[in-house]
Amino acid sequence: MNRLDGKVAVITGGTSGMGEASAKRFAEAGASVVIAGRSEQSGKAVEAEIRENGGDAAYIHLDVSKENEVEGVIRNVIEKYRKIDILFNNAGIFPVTSSLEQMETTVWDEIMDINSTGTFLMTKYAMPYLEESRGVILNNASIAGMHSYSSGKAYAYSASKAAVIQFTRMIAKVYGEKVRANCICPGVIDTPIFINRDLTRYHDDIPMHRAGTAEEVAKAANFLVSDDAGYINGAVLTIDGGMSI
Repeated sequence: MNRLDGKVAVITGGTSGMGEASAKRFAEAGASVVIAGRSEQSGKAVEAEIRENGGDAAYIHLDVSKENEVEGVIRNVIEKYRKIDILFNNAGIFPVTSSLEQMETTVWDEIMDINSTGTFLMTKYAMPYLEESRGVILNNASIAGMHSYSSGKAYAYSASKAAVIQFTRMIAKVYGEKVRANCICPGVIDTPIFINRDLTRYHDDIPMHRAGTAEEVAKAANFLVSDDAGYINGAVLTIDGGMSI
């Protein structure tokens, strides 16, 4: 039996990178996957590929920073599938920013709105249905939310991901009787978020001397949202090739 047979999974940022890889992995494991994201072209392509391979998937447009869109997506999922078993809060941005003194408030706000507030909003509106299904939440944080790095240009990103980690722990503590909540903390992963950046410059800091792949993250995510991880709640799983040791 596939790990996720009969489950309904909602994945934000499911149109590319770790979200796309997880959508495909969850579908292979038997889940019906809702691919939520801002790029219709990419989302429809992921949906089509999953369907061509015999899976069940549906793309829906979503900007997680907009509360009305979040509420609408959850409503549409319930109308179509009648339940939500898995919520993977994966949507996030990591723009190249300036120094602290030069950073614009609008840049800080955008990063926090998508990375942190988006996770809160999705969880808020999905929670009643997750409680009904005794479901699971997986949040995508980052090792940047756990450790300080020397680039000096990730203030907002690091703060947003630290917030996601602690938010996950709070959800696990308060709702753990019915809903499991865990988060993953990827390191340097070869995805579009690092487009136009030379990942080889990180290799000396990674004991495995390479970047990770979106598929490697998806495998870990698939385990954490499955019943095989049924007694794992409030965990923070580092997926970084040893970079944060």
